[in-house]
Amino acid sequence: MTKKQDQQMTQEEIDLHWYKTVYQGDNMPQLTFRAVLMGSVLGGVMSLSNLYVGLKTGWGLGVAITSCILSFTIYKSLMAIFPRWFTTEMSILENNCMQSTATSAGVSTGGTMVSAISAYLIITGTHISFGILTFWTFFLAALGVFLAIPMKRQMINIEQLRFPSGTAAAETLRSLHATGKESVKKAHALGYGGIFGVLITWFRDIGKPFAIPSSLPILPGGMLGASFAKWTINFDMSALLFAGGAIMGWRTAWSLLLGASLNYFILAPRMAELGAIDITKLGYRAIMAWSTWAGAAMMVSSGLLSFAMQWRVIGKSFSRLTGALKKKKPDAKVNPLDRIEVPASWFVIGTILSGMGCITILYTYFGTSIWMGIISVILAFFLSLVACRATGETDTTPIGAMGKITQLTFGVLAPSNMVTNLMTASVTAGAAGAAADLLTDLKSGYLLGANPRKQFIAQFIGIFAGTLVIVPAFYLIVPTAASLGTDQWPAPAAQVWAAVARVLASGFHALHPAARSGLFWGLVAGMALPLLERALPKGRKFIPSATSVGLAFVIPFFNTLSMFLGALAALIWEKKSPLTAEKYLIPVSSGIIAGESLMGIIVAIGQAKGWI
Repeated sequence: MTKKQDQQMTQEEIDLHWYKTVYQGDNMPQLTFRAVLMGSVLGGVMSLSNLYVGLKTGWGLGVAITSCILSFTIYKSLMAIFPRWFTTEMSILENNCMQSTATSAGVSTGGTMVSAISAYLIITGTHISFGILTFWTFFLAALGVFLAIPMKRQMINIEQLRFPSGTAAAETLRSLHATGKESVKKAHALGYGGIFGVLITWFRDIGKPFAIPSSLPILPGGMLGASFAKWTINFDMSALLFAGGAIMGWRTAWSLLLGASLNYFILAPRMAELGAIDITKLGYRAIMAWSTWAGAAMMVSSGLLSFAMQWRVIGKSFSRLTGALKKKKPDAKVNPLDRIEVPASWFVIGTILSGMGCITILYTYFGTSIWMGIISVILAFFLSLVACRATGETDTTPIGAMGKITQLTFGVLAPSNMVTNLMTASVTAGAAGAAADLLTDLKSGYLLGANPRKQFIAQFIGIFAGTLVIVPAFYLIVPTAASLGTDQWPAPAAQVWAAVARVLASGFHALHPAARSGLFWGLVAGMALPLLERALPKGRKFIPSATSVGLAFVIPFFNTLSMFLGALAALIWEKKSPLTAEKYLIPVSSGIIAGESLMGIIVAIGQAKGWI
């Protein structure tokens, strides 16, 4: 069906055309035990990867495509090794159901750990109790899953938003199931990358049978009597960030390097001279005492301004939702999708129950009033609309902006209460991120002809697997507040959340004058760069990303350097051999990230328990 034909058809005709020509949910297996089990296992493993990467960089990794390749490869291997037990291949819809479970387990449950929960630990110095954190993680993820229900039919069925990552996952599954040789090559590429990541981590962190250094100097000498290594200006022997840079894109990477160079070579030395940075205790933490304010201000102002500039999208989201939830008249034509779509009643009941769970924990454990808890859930609902639409149109979910809007809101409603500020923002950002990620999976299902009701059930089941893995893992690798803000776990996202909460609680008078100046100029720069992009759309690729520049102020220089070099290598590969880069860049990079992050988790837990 062409775009012109699509525009000429009514919504009922579009639904009927999809049902007759695309839908396969009644013709092949989808929601099976093996699909859910595979997705739960892979999602649980990938949740550890996202926890590792999130504490390192503040970012999360997509699970869908990696889980598709891994699932296909693992099941093929099981069929070859145990032919009596594994007699049939998983169908394309089973693998799609599997990646829905994996995404729910691997992404929806862990986002709040590296942001609000870690920020809570930084501010209070104590962990949330195990039981409370388990229920909190579950209720947040469940709220996001249920909030995605009304948005799916509106944004995917009616508006046909692209959701680029969801489209890519569907194409990956089609490729895996249609061309055996190509799928095997991609699987091998991912496997080789994984082995490389494991070996780098083993030799660097364990050092047997030989050791490689954790970092290498890149410049002789130093600044202000301190070596460049004290300023974090060296090369980190981590393939993970190199691979992450290869995926993130060129503009993001050079913007990061620009911000890091400005901070660590120019501004930080000047702040040390002014006394804003303690030169006697120079290191990442000492530099962060100043730079986090400038970086956080830049990310907050750019995120909020970019959000405000989407006012047309916001209005469209609100106006279209009511139409998606209206009940049909008794004499209206029966839409065949009503039999397979998730009922609106599930949305209402699920949102009420999961929202009540969040409100109860906010009130009983964090001391937040019930009416403030209700406001946070309402904000989560409306801001999830915008997050899902932004993801559908641009493949970028503005989670930072979602959380900061709530922090600013409760900075007014509950001044001086940092815990309320953080945990209400956790509701908004956690639910919005989960809804957007899961809507991306539902787009894959729509393109492949899956039964959306069965896919939703798979997503809900994945929450349990993710929660069971991510909560105990967080306690194991972050035993105390002192673990955060270190070279091992910079936790940049948490640092930003904590910094914003402190500013809103105590005001500007407690800050060093140079930090207040950095905060002001960070706000100005964060607003100026998005406005410049809007004024000069054709020159956007030459304008640095405000978010990337701000992020470079809150992570070590060596992290930025690795990501920049990875992006540069990817750019060269794409120029030299675009066809091979298109096929293997993502699988190789994903394998390296998965291999190093998983081995890093194993080493961190082993060292914490004295096993290594």
